[in-house]
This record gives sequence, structure tokens and C-alpha cells, in this order.
Amino acid sequence: MAEKARIAVIGAGWWATEFHIPNLKKRADVELVGISRLGAKELRLVQDRFQAPVAVEDFRELLARTKPDGAVVASPHIAHYENAAAALEAGAHVLVEKPMTTATKDARALVALARAKGRQIMIPHGYNFNAYMPLGARWIAEGRIGEIRHVVCQMGSALLDLFGGQPMQETRDHTFRPPPSTWADPARAGGYGWGQLSHLLGALFRLTPLEPDEVYALTGKSPTGVDYFDALTVRFKNGATGVLSGSAATAKHVGTHIDMRIYGTEGGLFVDVERPRLELHRFDGRDQMHRFAPDETEYSTKEPIDRFIDICLGRPVANDADGSVGLRSVEVLDAMYRSAASGRPEAV
Repeated sequence: MAEKARIAVIGAGWWATEFHIPNLKKRADVELVGISRLGAKELRLVQDRFQAPVAVEDFRELLARTKPDGAVVASPHIAHYENAAAALEAGAHVLVEKPMTTATKDARALVALARAKGRQIMIPHGYNFNAYMPLGARWIAEGRIGEIRHVVCQMGSALLDLFGGQPMQETRDHTFRPPPSTWADPARAGGYGWGQLSHLLGALFRLTPLEPDEVYALTGKSPTGVDYFDALTVRFKNGATGVLSGSAATAKHVGTHIDMRIYGTEGGLFVDVERPRLELHRFDGRDQMHRFAPDETEYSTKEPIDRFIDICLGRPVANDADGSVGLRSVEVLDAMYRSAASGRPEAV
């Protein structure tokens, strides 16, 4: 087992410099071997700030020169597949920001490549790595609500500015700010679905083994033409139905909320990360409720990185947002956008 995990960062921009790299630097068992991003001036700024020994604009050069154990991919959405595939080919485990890819065929290819290379993919869905999520998944896996027949899932975020092409208010003091070219451009996988609903889907597919089969969607547009609002009906392969929705129009002082209700043949599971709740209600009255620790529902930016480091070091830790979670999320989103454009239900 290696003494230090050798980690490279591809896409050293807003999210990576505010969260991923600082969290990597907190660990004594990590060596930040290099970074890549576009823009020579910005690259040097990041290199100097974090003392990265290799800093290049070409991610393939970064992988060839550093030969990392793991690669963190935090580039724009449309670059995730190319960056993650190159890292897997180089023999690295990959932590890739959501969405894992922006096309179903690419997500399937990435999962197959990871399997062939014997490497792991992790998507840092911060909610998935809190203790209540794997507990809820275990209750479902143990059959405590029976066979899943219907799900109702809602997410809201305070991001009218981000998806409207304006500077995100909360990032005014950050080194870099999220660019409209990633978040608010419909030609570059901007919009609430790719940018936020992916979190809701990541949570749903951590909790359940459901596989999407068909999606019908309506969306409401931002001033830049990306989706502010998403309304989906989903048919799953086991015949279950689902209603999912997302909204960018939460007030800033309220923040993000996620509410999921999963109905089965023997009961239901209810999860709420705004007003902490994980409750199992069975038809026979044998209910269970999780007692939450303080701040347990907070979105974790550190725990996924810590788990990823342990994976790179060969330690046996749970991956609560693996490639299969990423794939099913992308399948729904890909079909959602196709359906919103065609006005018809679209097969996954």
C-alpha cells in the first residue's frame, strides 16, 4: 500500500480551487503532483497558491508527466468524458464532478472502461456521503418497503443568477467565479438539469436500484436559454413510475432543499435534507426513524475527497456515488433534454 496518494487535478478552476485542492492539501497522505487548466496566467496563479510541481494547460501532458494514482476532474461539463477517459487509460482512479458525462453513450463507455482497467469512478455528490444516505439505501436493499412502485423527488436551489448568466452571488470573494460558458450556455450543457438536478438523481440512485427506461419532460427557460425549471415523469425498468422536479428559484437566504418520497409494496421511505428526516413507514406499523447528528444533512465537500484518497491508497472504503450512480443519472438527464426538445417521451 502506497504511503501517499499521488493526485492530479484536471480543470483547476472555480470549484477545484475553492474545495477540491484545499481538501487534498489538508491530508498528510496526499501528494498533489500537478494541475491543468486553460489560461497561462490563471494556471500560474493556481500553481503558486498550491505549490503544484507540474502545471500545464494540456491534461494529457499532465497525465503523462505525473502518472497519478488518482485524477480529480473538475473541468467544464462537456469535457468530463474526455478528461476522465484519459485518466482511466493512464491507470488512475477518477473523481469526476457531476454530471459524470453529458451523453448516455459516453457514460456507458466510461463505466465499461473503468471496469476494464480495474479502476473506480467517483462522483462527489456531497449528500450521498452523509451517514443517513447509505442507511436509507440499506433499508431499501433489505426489502423493508417491498418493491418500489413510485417515487416523488423535488430539488430547489438559489441559482437564478448562475443559470441566468450572471455572477453567482456567493462566489464574489472566490479566486475564480463559475463561468457562464459552463453553467448558462445551452450549447455547452448549461442549465439546472446538468448543474443541479444531477445531485437529486445521484441521491435517488444511491438510495434505490431503479433503472430509468423512459422520460417525458417539460422545462422553463432562463434568459440565456438554459433550463431554470424541470418537470419530469419517469418510467423505470421494473415498471415503477416517478415524478421529479427541479427549480433554480429558491431564495438565497433559504438555499438548497431536497425531498424524496419512495413508495413500495410494503411501505415508504421519506428523506428530507432541508428539515432533517429519514423515516421508514411500513404498512404493518414497524416504522423506523433516524436520529440526525448536528449538521448531518449539510452538503459535504470534504468527505468525497477523503474517500477518494483512501481508494487511491487501496483502503477498503465505501464509494457512495460510483460509476453506476453517475450512469443512471446521465441516462435520465440525456432523455430529459431530448424530451424537452421533441415534446415526446424519450427512451433511455
